[in-house]
Amino acid sequence: MIVTLTANPSLDRTITLPAPLQVGDVQGAQSAREDAGGKGINVARAVVAAGEPCVAVLPLAMDDPFDTALRGSGLDAHRVPIAGHVRANLAITDPAGITTKLNLPGARLSPDEISAVVDATVTAAAGARWLVLAGSLPPGVPDDFYVRVIEAVRAVHGAQAPLIAVDASGPALAAAVAHGHPDLIKPNDEELGDLVGADLTGADAQTALDVARALVPDRVGAALVTLGARGALLVDADGAWAAVPPPIRVVSTVGAGDSSLAGYVLAHVRGQQADERLRLAVHYGAAAASLPGTQAPAPDDLPLGDVPLTRLT
Repeated sequence: MIVTLTANPSLDRTITLPAPLQVGDVQGAQSAREDAGGKGINVARAVVAAGEPCVAVLPLAMDDPFDTALRGSGLDAHRVPIAGHVRANLAITDPAGITTKLNLPGARLSPDEISAVVDATVTAAAGARWLVLAGSLPPGVPDDFYVRVIEAVRAVHGAQAPLIAVDASGPALAAAVAHGHPDLIKPNDEELGDLVGADLTGADAQTALDVARALVPDRVGAALVTLGARGALLVDADGAWAAVPPPIRVVSTVGAGDSSLAGYVLAHVRGQQADERLRLAVHYGAAAASLPGTQAPAPDDLPLGDVPLTRLT
């Protein structure tokens, strides 16, 4: 079983334009859709679509309209009651696949609600193979929240604790790397650069590898670094591999990184080796980018093209 924690879920509204976005102008939209989102939710939806069991933990008020979208996703969700309501995020995409996002901060959690989310995650993690801690933190939640979750899960479950992946950014990711020693992190190039104080925007896989080696394996077990259209990089204690995505028509990049993480975890629970985990991760990321909105790709959505791999030194 795979467990995900989404501390800051979102109702993702995606508007598709028939032409490029004109700032300050009035434009007609081609279509719109709503999805239950947030990084952990996106990972869970892709895992379930692949036929693997998954539990999604999230803070959610009983009267929150978000629950309608969540139930429609078919997820097995563990809802932790809170007072506030889930935020709404807006994504605007144009025919070239260029996406503009507006993300709201989310509901503020009280100290008691934060503790309840930690306790629920510890309970759900019993017997799991992976625990995925993903996404931004809502107001009221300290930067070391993921560290607190990691320590609580490992303290309770000991040697039976699941492998832990962290997909976050900024101070939350920095704290997890500095103090949590997760088994996997999934930054993009910009987030990896922020961790070490370097500008990696547009960097190639070899440049990203040189930076990632400062973290792997001393601070994290492995790093899956997504590089957008340039593919992805996987670094672990045994080596490093770069992968190039197959050709696709980009529709929306929202959730592509989340789907890449889902592909990696799916390959791992099925016993595949590191290079094949990277290959499936890139396939899933490419599939998500070819779908509208924040849709989770199913196996039938994966592109047919090959994903070339290169062993790096």
